[in-house]
Amino acid sequence: MLRPRNGSGFTAEYSIGQSKLGSPFSVTLDSDLAIIMSSHDSQTLFLSGPVGRLEAILWTPNHPRVPYFAAVICHPHPLFGGTLHNKVVYQAAKSFDALGIPVLRFNFRGAGLSAGVHDKGRGEQGDVQAAIDFLAAEFPRTPLLLAGFSFGSWVGLRMGCADSRVTELIGLGVPVDNSDFTYLSSCAKPKLFVSGSDDEHGAPEKVEELVAMLPGENRFVTVDGTDHFFTGHLALLDRAITDWLVQRHPELVVA
Repeated sequence: MLRPRNGSGFTAEYSIGQSKLGSPFSVTLDSDLAIIMSSHDSQTLFLSGPVGRLEAILWTPNHPRVPYFAAVICHPHPLFGGTLHNKVVYQAAKSFDALGIPVLRFNFRGAGLSAGVHDKGRGEQGDVQAAIDFLAAEFPRTPLLLAGFSFGSWVGLRMGCADSRVTELIGLGVPVDNSDFTYLSSCAKPKLFVSGSDDEHGAPEKVEELVAMLPGENRFVTVDGTDHFFTGHLALLDRAITDWLVQRHPELVVA
């Protein structure tokens, strides 16, 4: 279901489910087209963070093409088990990798092997900045994309909006029921939001209200029949991310 809205830019909302993959916003690749090679080099490393080292994994495509983007993904709440290995974060990384986009995942302070202790989203903003700075240095003059899941979206999108090197944003399972996202009202960068229809931390109706008030080009996708963690529907999460990126950047699909 597509609902264009009036106002600045273009805002759309539609649902995606097993019976709705033929929506006007779906991309079907012809047999003579292929997504850029998804094989990559994987490097485990430590970033220099505000309070010490931050554990990270960088996937870099093996193909020789200059990447169109480089992406950083922020994980969910560390006090509830969130790390860079979270299944939603990992799926998003695979989606970017399949499009030939280098992708960095990192652990917030106090998570995994990262130094420091949890700071309720305050100090974590500096962790995101450290990840952005690292990625920008690794891929100079390459536009950056920032994605975050749950707590990672609340912290990460704020920093992505403020940094001119980040040109596009993706919020997965944005927890609007208990977090303030009104800072996005001044962010005109293109944004994708994806939530489960039964998300227990971000009611789709509230996400829709948020997206409707935002400037710039925005899209909100609900994945039918799944929860905050997209349980049993990670393939549809992949589809939502891939569709949005390929529609915005057809050059990501090569002959």
